[in-house]
Amino acid sequence: MFCIFFPFIIICIILHLFSFKVFNAKTAELLSHHQVEIKQKFPKEGWVEQDPKEILQSVYECMEKTCEKLSQLGIDIANIKAVGVSNQRETTVVWDKMTGDPLYNAIVWLDLRTQSTVERLINRTPGKNKNHLKHRTGLPISTYFSAVKLRWLMDNVEEVRRAISSGRAMFGTIDSWLIWSLTGGKNGGVHCTDVTNASRTMLFNINTLDWDPELCQFFDIPMKILPKVRSSSEIYGLMIYSFKRFFFFPYQKSGSLTGVPISGCLGDQSAALVGQMCFQDGLAKNTYGTGCFLLYNTGQKPVMSEHGLLTTVAYKLGRDKPAFYALEGSVAIAGAVVCWLKDNLGIIQSAGDVEKLAALVGTSYGCYFVPAFSGLYAPYWEPSARGIICGLTQFTNRSHLAFAALEAVCFQTREILDAMNRDSGIPLAQLQVDGGMTSNKLLMQLQADILCIPVVKPSMPETTALGAAMAAGAAEGVRVWSLDPKDLTAVTCERFEPQINPEESELRYARWKKAVLKAMDWETSEPLSNGNAAAGQRSLTVAVAVLCVRAACLLHHSRTPGVNVTECLRTLR
Repeated sequence: MFCIFFPFIIICIILHLFSFKVFNAKTAELLSHHQVEIKQKFPKEGWVEQDPKEILQSVYECMEKTCEKLSQLGIDIANIKAVGVSNQRETTVVWDKMTGDPLYNAIVWLDLRTQSTVERLINRTPGKNKNHLKHRTGLPISTYFSAVKLRWLMDNVEEVRRAISSGRAMFGTIDSWLIWSLTGGKNGGVHCTDVTNASRTMLFNINTLDWDPELCQFFDIPMKILPKVRSSSEIYGLMIYSFKRFFFFPYQKSGSLTGVPISGCLGDQSAALVGQMCFQDGLAKNTYGTGCFLLYNTGQKPVMSEHGLLTTVAYKLGRDKPAFYALEGSVAIAGAVVCWLKDNLGIIQSAGDVEKLAALVGTSYGCYFVPAFSGLYAPYWEPSARGIICGLTQFTNRSHLAFAALEAVCFQTREILDAMNRDSGIPLAQLQVDGGMTSNKLLMQLQADILCIPVVKPSMPETTALGAAMAAGAAEGVRVWSLDPKDLTAVTCERFEPQINPEESELRYARWKKAVLKAMDWETSEPLSNGNAAAGQRSLTVAVAVLCVRAACLLHHSRTPGVNVTECLRTLR
């Protein structure tokens, strides 16, 4: 997501959708926006990439289109006073500082190609402990974080190795790539990141708030390619950019926002925490996007989780301001499961259809869906897990599967909320939510039912953009947005109260946990032994064939009422 706020701008990247929004700084009212879709690339199973040049071009397009819309509304774009950036935190880019060109596609946070790298690194630690670095980083050694993605690039991409050797390489998460490109690029662009993004790399010490030489040595990554770490709210540089006005003309046009300072930078989940105004210890929010991310403000001291959560930097709103920390529960697959139902199974035509389809039955009828497409994140951190659908009967149809998919998002949130309550010792009385999926009222009611506490949704659910705007506007030298609690605009909210009894909620949750156990230890990077490889492959082929046949029958049955699944299977034998 890329957003402009009146009188400032925020850039926000969220997986494949890029949007640019304009808000009134005094009222937080949304004035205008523009968005485009960014293509995802899946070159191999488990690999997820994006083109950094396409991301940058989308930024240019969204900025210019939004400026045009502002002019049509009679708003002078000279009122735009600052730029803020919010982004996927772990997605990794390496580029050539001499040419300005990326040396490889951006490796997205969900990507699983680094599993063997992770296993090799864990095997080097005392006791083969994935939490060996947690006292410095707050994170387990996992495919999720940037250091292992960068390590893979260094091990497997010759252009990256050569650029590092010759001193031409720059590394960064998406915020670094955008800020560098928008402040001049190869002609003096600012190479920086903020503490929230840096804290997701595994190269950053959350206690000293700087890159850690020993962590860089552990991953064998040269510190010279790392961006400078800054606070989340300060002026990093001025916008200096041009773009092709029309692709069929060769000339460049100066950007409409050239000269505007970039003064805010927050990882997407930290931006949502700020946007939800969770500035006090004990306040939390859950963002429902591609994944699901629950952050709990723990104040100015990092709290190490004993129950599978991450410790991360929540924000540092000024060069001389203290850093605040959060406990975080990360779920890899939330909104992505709806995309899977649409794109892979074809049982819905659009993401919005899932609510209507699930509402037709109002129950999963004992069907449970664990969407561990990229392994399981918090609280398990089990990369070997894979997706599983269980509890199927001849009665199961598309609607039950859609309902089970929505329940899966809620059950995963319940797991990380339980872990958070145990770590903090103070159970949350209600859950503040945001993100695109919160427009699904059935999902929000299910969430309240499964958590047994109220769910509170602000009227403007995309608080990620709002948080980054607040950081940009509050920066020294800009000061057009006050973060003083008495000056913050009150937000209207919709409240969802639990509607089922706790006993039913606990029963459904217990069956979900049983399904999770069945999804564990499914995948391994170890090759089969010589004698068993062919037999294993044959067994896998047969199993996949049977699964596909059964799936075909179930889908046919769901689309053609009255067709008997048993008869269908007997015919296909």
